[in-house]
Amino acid sequence: MIDSRTAPYAALVLRVTLGALFLAHASLKLFVFTPAGTAKYFGSLGFPPELAYVVMTVEVLSGVALILGIWTRYAALAGIPVLLGAIFTVHGAAGFFFTNPKGGWEFPAVWAIALVAQALLGDGAYALRPSGDVERATGQLSGAHSR
Repeated sequence: MIDSRTAPYAALVLRVTLGALFLAHASLKLFVFTPAGTAKYFGSLGFPPELAYVVMTVEVLSGVALILGIWTRYAALAGIPVLLGAIFTVHGAAGFFFTNPKGGWEFPAVWAIALVAQALLGDGAYALRPSGDVERATGQLSGAHSR
């Protein structure tokens, strides 16, 4: 049984953690590898280098939206393709465990599953812009603690 008193706070903790992870990964690309270096890396994988800018933008926007609780369900869903792309293009060939050389697909897979869980849970407590339209469309009541 789900404890309806604490569930909104659990969703909040998950939401902020997922958002912080996106901002950390975007910061790595922006400040360590640099946007140009990240674009060059994407090109070395056979992708258009411009795709790197799309990925960095999704990471920043999803991260900020998740932390602030702005359209949480959509922000969580938007981040999933980035992680699936990382699994299928970089980490998948390295095996399962993330401690493998070049990192395995364990961490991005768990992260993607956590994003699915966040999308299913909803906004949680203290969301600035709740995803209420999703709840209305499915006929659910939206109270302060039901998000």
